[in-house]
Amino acid sequence: MEGKKKYGWIGPFVEAWKDDYIYKTLISASFSFACTVLFALYHGCLGILYRSVWHWGICAFYLLLMAIRGCILLTEKRNRIRPEADRPRFRYRTFLISAALMLALDVSLLLPIILMVLLDAPVNMGLVSAIAMAAYTTYKITMASIHFRRQSRRACGDPLIMELRTVNLIDALVSILTLQNTLIMVKQKGEDMLLVSAGSSAVIYIIIVSVTIRMLLRGIRQMAR
Repeated sequence: MEGKKKYGWIGPFVEAWKDDYIYKTLISASFSFACTVLFALYHGCLGILYRSVWHWGICAFYLLLMAIRGCILLTEKRNRIRPEADRPRFRYRTFLISAALMLALDVSLLLPIILMVLLDAPVNMGLVSAIAMAAYTTYKITMASIHFRRQSRRACGDPLIMELRTVNLIDALVSILTLQNTLIMVKQKGEDMLLVSAGSSAVIYIIIVSVTIRMLLRGIRQMAR
């Protein structure tokens, strides 16, 4: 009652946001899904306009990311009206589908990363835009890391929620790769930059594959209980 008085008609939503971690995750994922659609359209249009393989590769990544978030959100929405006993079965089916999509997601990153390492990825922004992108990427990776660690500390829980937090972290890590490429291409090129790009891209990709495998193994263990 106090929450309703304090926040008015949005009181129930605010209270749910504060108290229900799963609800907060699903709402955040809905906004992320909308952003993913925009990024996919943006890179898809640039790929067609400039006939850019790099933009097509990034578009494929965002399409897979959109599919993963979409099927998880759809399952959780439909589970709200399903009997409690039926929910684990639908979550397990969605987990298997989205797990296969996550493996495809990791593979889809190989081509854009190779192009970035070779400094062959196009850049369509100046230094000021790159700095703004850096600020946004810093915020994105910070929030994704915090929530990923928080979810990792939960001994049990919905594996689909864990998967959403994992794809958020992967999304943020790919933003770092894109930012790195942008800053290198805007500032300068050269053999030193090639080595820096190759080394950091390899490290980030290993982290992406590691968190994917860790999430899949943990999800499979939870589903087997």
